[in-house]
Amino acid sequence: MTKGGMESVEVFTSEGKGRGLKAVKEFLPGDVIFAEPAYAAVVFDSLTHVICHTCFKRQEKLHRCGQCKFAYYCDRTCQRAAWLNHKNECSAIKRHGKAPTENIRLAARIMWKIEREGSGLAEGCLVSIDDLQNHVDSFDEEEKKELRTDVESFLEFWPPQNQQFGVQYISHIFGVISCNGFTLSDQRGLQAVGVGIFPNLCQANHDCWPNCTVIFNNGNHEAVRSMFHTQMRIELRALSKISPGDELTVSYVDFLNVSEERRKQLKKQYYFDCTCEHCKKQIKDDLMLAVKEGEGKPSAETVKEVIQFSKDTLEKINKARMEGIYHEVVKLCRECLKKQEPVLGDTNIYLLRILSIASEVLSYLQMFEEAADYAKRMVDGYLKIYHPNNAQLGMAVMRAGVTHWHAGLIEAGHGLICKAYAILLITHGPSHPITKDLEVMRVQTEMELRMFQQNEFMYYKMREAALKNQKIQVMPEPSNETSPSLFHKKE
Repeated sequence: MTKGGMESVEVFTSEGKGRGLKAVKEFLPGDVIFAEPAYAAVVFDSLTHVICHTCFKRQEKLHRCGQCKFAYYCDRTCQRAAWLNHKNECSAIKRHGKAPTENIRLAARIMWKIEREGSGLAEGCLVSIDDLQNHVDSFDEEEKKELRTDVESFLEFWPPQNQQFGVQYISHIFGVISCNGFTLSDQRGLQAVGVGIFPNLCQANHDCWPNCTVIFNNGNHEAVRSMFHTQMRIELRALSKISPGDELTVSYVDFLNVSEERRKQLKKQYYFDCTCEHCKKQIKDDLMLAVKEGEGKPSAETVKEVIQFSKDTLEKINKARMEGIYHEVVKLCRECLKKQEPVLGDTNIYLLRILSIASEVLSYLQMFEEAADYAKRMVDGYLKIYHPNNAQLGMAVMRAGVTHWHAGLIEAGHGLICKAYAILLITHGPSHPITKDLEVMRVQTEMELRMFQQNEFMYYKMREAALKNQKIQVMPEPSNETSPSLFHKKE
């Protein structure tokens, strides 16, 4: 079954998993299997005034809708593109007196689209909204209570002159949002800024070691020539060679967790038991729980103590980060590393988590040499654990490269930036803003490296002068989020 722009995939019944997607032709790493515009999407409540409601880009100056005073847009192009979806919302917000929560807004946008087009197959969709999984039957008491509240709020917001839907159908839509809402990110791909429903993507099953990745592309509405004028969409990209007939899989959770933890998370958030190869055979669990080998091998008791200490420290770190007390974060990381280093192996996830936080926060505090040392160790560990074409790995290698460059370690910095560029070309593609930024960095560090190799002394003199004259590019403030997870779940 194929449909507008979806000729390269088909829906099939996957054994034990329900519906799935499979490839109709061969794909190579980096190929876009399909791109899909959102069926409906909204900006998160906390960011409605700083993110464009059409393309989800973060902008300094946004134009506000003069009618409802709620929606913001980059420019007239985005505002015009939004009108079909915003028209009903605009008058409903005015009637209601204020905008409801993101969940209600998304449900309402879905319902208005159903009212306009019917609930059958939308153009380019392989399945209809009615056929998407809602898992409402699997909700626990707390989730059912939230669902009832959402349905009540929805009914208060929904205008009386519009088509009326039954409570069961409204519950189905909220269930669909809960299980299938996809996280939308800003143009740098670093911050989760909204949530959308993409019916075709919903058909891709999970695998902890997937053959595809999903990237959010904010589109390019500034281009005058129509071939470059693209709308906001997600892209399903191949991570490895895929043959015709192979199932297309994506990972719903970060791989950097032992199989038991990943399975727990998947069961809690998506209501299924993961049976992928990596979970069944606990592949890489030994690396993630590695302890120091050799003569002074630590006892099981010592290992247990250090892991508990690491968990407790991570909680304290989160609290200090929330409060922005970054020197305290650094102090906690150093103390924890002192305890971990004689006991845990180089690929142990508790050690890697601390190294990751320490390198990020020290970079922000411009203590680049220490940050670079931790970043290097973190990347060495990640490279042994992650799939070689993993977007999170690519981003971590990029951050490590920038940190090394700031520390004046030009050779290592350039090497890491090249490595990150090779990964992101596959996961994000050449036209993604992050890949373009990285390309600029790659060219710059290559030029600096050549200068460094010709005359080290002159290189440092010029670098010193350049850094004095220009304000050093400050690293972004550390965020408490890991990079946005694939599907958006209310915690």
